[in-house]
Amino acid sequence: VPAVASAADASPQAIAAQMVPADQLASFSQIVSHESGWSVTATNPSSGSYGLGQALPASKMASAGADWKTNPSTQIKWALDYMNSRYGSPNAAWAFWQTHHWY
Repeated sequence: VPAVASAADASPQAIAAQMVPADQLASFSQIVSHESGWSVTATNPSSGSYGLGQALPASKMASAGADWKTNPSTQIKWALDYMNSRYGSPNAAWAFWQTHHWY
């Protein structure tokens, strides 16, 4: 029987599946895949945007937790809060992204 991965070992995608509402997960995943390729340390060389959701400035993710630089759960919480507050939902954020190629 395979061992269940601890939260520390879970992939960012698995963590997102636990945190993002099921009817919003596909859109959330599309944005994160395009923005960072699911890399917690993804950094845009020209703008400096950082993390799964490519926060700019990166330090604004500190509002979701002090471990924002390395913790996928903190970055997912921030990105989900951002999508909900700015667009109303990840689905609406993804609709915007498809038109503008940023969010």
